[in-house]
Amino acid sequence: MAIPSGARNLHLRTASGERRTTDPMTQIKFGTDGWRGLIADDFTFDNVRRVAGAIASYVLKHEDATRGISVVIGYDTRFLSDHAARAVAEVIAGAGIPVLLANDYVPTPTVSYNVKKLGAAGGVMVTSSHNPWNWNGVKFKAKFGGSATPAIMKLIEDELAAMPGSGPPTLPQSARKDGAPAGMSGVPAKISAAKIEEVDLKSAYVEAICQFADLKLIRKANFKFAIDSMYGSGRGVLPGIFDKNGIQYVAIRQEVNPLFPGINPEPILPHVALLQETVVKAKCHAGLVTDGDADRIGAVAEDGSFVDSHKCMCVLLNWLLVYKKWPGDVVRAFNTTGMMDRIAAKHGRKLHECSIGFKYIADLMMEHEILIGGEESGGIGYGRFLPERDGILNALLLANVMAEEGKPLGQLVADLQREFGPHHFGRRDLHISDEMKNGTIRRAADPQTTKLGAYPILRKENRDGVKFYLDAPKHGNGADAWVLFRASGTERMLRCYVEAATPELVEEILESGERFVTLG
Repeated sequence: MAIPSGARNLHLRTASGERRTTDPMTQIKFGTDGWRGLIADDFTFDNVRRVAGAIASYVLKHEDATRGISVVIGYDTRFLSDHAARAVAEVIAGAGIPVLLANDYVPTPTVSYNVKKLGAAGGVMVTSSHNPWNWNGVKFKAKFGGSATPAIMKLIEDELAAMPGSGPPTLPQSARKDGAPAGMSGVPAKISAAKIEEVDLKSAYVEAICQFADLKLIRKANFKFAIDSMYGSGRGVLPGIFDKNGIQYVAIRQEVNPLFPGINPEPILPHVALLQETVVKAKCHAGLVTDGDADRIGAVAEDGSFVDSHKCMCVLLNWLLVYKKWPGDVVRAFNTTGMMDRIAAKHGRKLHECSIGFKYIADLMMEHEILIGGEESGGIGYGRFLPERDGILNALLLANVMAEEGKPLGQLVADLQREFGPHHFGRRDLHISDEMKNGTIRRAADPQTTKLGAYPILRKENRDGVKFYLDAPKHGNGADAWVLFRASGTERMLRCYVEAATPELVEEILESGERFVTLG
């Protein structure tokens, strides 16, 4: 898998299968939550070690070496994730930083929890989250137990940029605060390689999240759940909790299969089709699904209909405000439902809108008291636990909401739609050339673009991509219609997001959005 040190150009393949050529110095790009790449093309052991070297250099320069620095490392069920995690551990330990390495596949929030609980300098998770089977990646978790802030990611990127384009990573002499020389290509005598200790990261995490849910109440409600781990690293966690507490369930896709047969491990349509079938066939009251590294949530109602992350967030937010009455503001990403605004306003809570990526929500959690923060992809977190998204925790809390209100999930969603108006959402991922992608964003931002399809554009916003608010039917107190065009910074892809008052209107606007992209 290693890239020849003398290679001048690398051929990388996009998610759509298109081949492209890039320079080895520019191939590693950090997105909204770390680095991802195609296995054997750009996710190679050489590049994994380079990223690990940048993380080690960041830790040595910017964290307190007197606290007994350590880095927690976990991995998911993807092909060679465990071997890549070992490579990361060897590089970081070679820099003199003790490493706690997971002894089994773990959900990403398990790494984050242990970082905070143990006072570690940071955490590394080898995963490509919801991407297709042939992708893998590296996430970095900061010492506060959540997605690294944009400022931290910039420091790691700077360390990476300072490294040679090929060959083993080498730390600068000034990296260590104690003044010791720091090379990782043949560690100098003054640096002793630190210990790599394999540990159980799951048990303490499971105990902690169970404190946030009333498991006795869930058992008493006598609901039945379908649990789908999508072959990911959440395997066995929810079933283990439900077994221990006598909660009824059926479980699917709990086995390790790095090919993720027939799906991408993302808890959205169409990948949740098997869960939908299972819920109906087994007469469950809800289906709960987590993505490849179990930090995102999706759900299915009792009739088999998909419950997207927006509705999950709204169900949880309303429950927190009505039943728990926990303090704090509300955060949502730029591509997330306006129903959260309406719920927050009813209860007098301040709502923050942020750029896309949980690291921006984590940043706000460092600055403010935040009750809940969520994003379109299914990442939801709570300020009083961790500045981190957590699919397992949110599955437990959705079960708790159902038990507290005595209603299956579909009824909870219907109640919100009646009170706050119908809100429906859709997304399309368009795999297009960089030229078309960038041209779309320019045309969208152009003041001369005043209409999309049949609907005039009322206003535009450009926090993260370009968002049109459309003069489209609201159907009473339904959602304001909007469409967001956002170009990926790491792939040849543009996403088109839409919210409107009816599913039919969502589909119409998505069609208009795709024509805007592809036809110009």
